[in-house]
Amino acid sequence: MESYNGTRSIGILGIGTGVPADTLTNADLEKMVDTSDEWIRTRTGISERRKSKPEEAASDFGAAAARQAMEAAGVRPDQIGLIICATFTPDNMCPSTACHIQRMLGIERVIAFDLNAACTGFVYALTTAKYYLQSGICDYALVVGVDVLTKITDYQDRATCILFGDGAGAVVLGEVAHGKGLLGEYLSADGRLSEAIYVPAGGSRKPTTENTLRDREHYLRMKGNEVFRFAVNILGESVEKALERCGRKIEELDVVIPHQANIRIIEAAAKRLSVPRERFVVNVEKYGNTSAASIPLAMADAVADGRIKDGSLLALVAFGGGLTWGATIVRWGR
Repeated sequence: MESYNGTRSIGILGIGTGVPADTLTNADLEKMVDTSDEWIRTRTGISERRKSKPEEAASDFGAAAARQAMEAAGVRPDQIGLIICATFTPDNMCPSTACHIQRMLGIERVIAFDLNAACTGFVYALTTAKYYLQSGICDYALVVGVDVLTKITDYQDRATCILFGDGAGAVVLGEVAHGKGLLGEYLSADGRLSEAIYVPAGGSRKPTTENTLRDREHYLRMKGNEVFRFAVNILGESVEKALERCGRKIEELDVVIPHQANIRIIEAAAKRLSVPRERFVVNVEKYGNTSAASIPLAMADAVADGRIKDGSLLALVAFGGGLTWGATIVRWGR
């Protein structure tokens, strides 16, 4: 049992999701690039992914997920004191997508900001919100993980375009009973690996020009083999270090919810941790890689089908552009 130092325990009170209505199947991709359903499923585990309409943006799905989470938590908009939106596909460069979500939910006068740790964003945001709440600055926080990756996917690049989908997941955090909630975390980054996953243009280093548009530099680029080798080791290491920080052991985990990058990375991580594959929550087949949304989307599925129940010990673990990585250990329940 973790030691108790008088600091209030912060946990997940409610969870919600928001995804586009439209799907992009492997059969659809076969018509767009030189690929096949069998090739995609064998290498990634993905059968389909959700794709937003041209007029839809990150805040639309983030706000939908947030509404569900608040309803599940029984928390009113006027009780929320903090909104953190984990995304790297914001509605605009300015203002933050968190402020758009705030407006759409009718929430007034709260702390609201975006956090960009790419696919690790939700884990980073959970930890950030936890310490805000433990400081006493507010009682309830809304953490949203949302990305609309199809907006920055290059459908001429068959190596990456098969991977990505759009979606959002959100949770409401608040005080829970001692022994439950967010028990411990491990977060890290290595900027030396920044070009393993990146979007070359559109920022202050390389602003938008006719040349950047012509050269397709506003689309996501990834060094797949390098990322795979990195991810397999770092997912296991992150879970082990987060468990160590809260005095828990691998054997105690009931459920592991990894970032849904692809099935081969998840299976390799399960082997590395010596955790039975059935304890890993996987829904990559229907959503693809949704970046910051992938963990809350998978967690919501596991809550809905009963794999997560009161008292379950979870590990949430991710890696992403930066490169960033991290894990959070959660005892489910209030």
